[in-house]
Amino acid sequence: MGKLLHSNTSTALWYEIIYEAENSCEITLKQELEWYLIGLLIRFTANPQIVKQIMAIDFLQGLKLAKHQREVVLQDVGDKCLIFSGLFPANSEKRLVKPSYFVNLGQSAYLNISKNTNDIYALLSDEFVALMDILQTIRCYSKDYPDLLPIKAYELWKETGSRRAFSVLQQYTSAIPLLIREK
Repeated sequence: MGKLLHSNTSTALWYEIIYEAENSCEITLKQELEWYLIGLLIRFTANPQIVKQIMAIDFLQGLKLAKHQREVVLQDVGDKCLIFSGLFPANSEKRLVKPSYFVNLGQSAYLNISKNTNDIYALLSDEFVALMDILQTIRCYSKDYPDLLPIKAYELWKETGSRRAFSVLQQYTSAIPLLIREK
């Protein structure tokens, strides 16, 4: 982030931060996704302990609930997975999973509550990796959080197609990584 932010409200400040991250990632989000991400970041900063829960259990229990309750629980799972994969990708090792686990779980949660291919949840599922890339870019604005290491960047790029992980790989080498498919 090269410029000083001047916003006087948390919403405007988050919008500026997201806009800068989009430019840095060369990603352009639809407006409704930007606003969703702003709301998510505002909720997260007010409640940072949301990432301490076990999301897979919430996901499975949410699938069994009545429609409205299922939507609330699965949206919460998708949101937590997005925050976790975007802001805390290295912490997935503590849970003995790869960051792509949270990507897949979050996409599934949003897709399960999508009513059609054009609603916000379908968009969140489709653009989950781009949203994660933006959050990871925001995370790297702080010197307290190192960027992805090469092997983690390769895994994330290979498993999710993350453009940001690919660009991290390019910072380490001028070689073009190959996508090796396991049999």
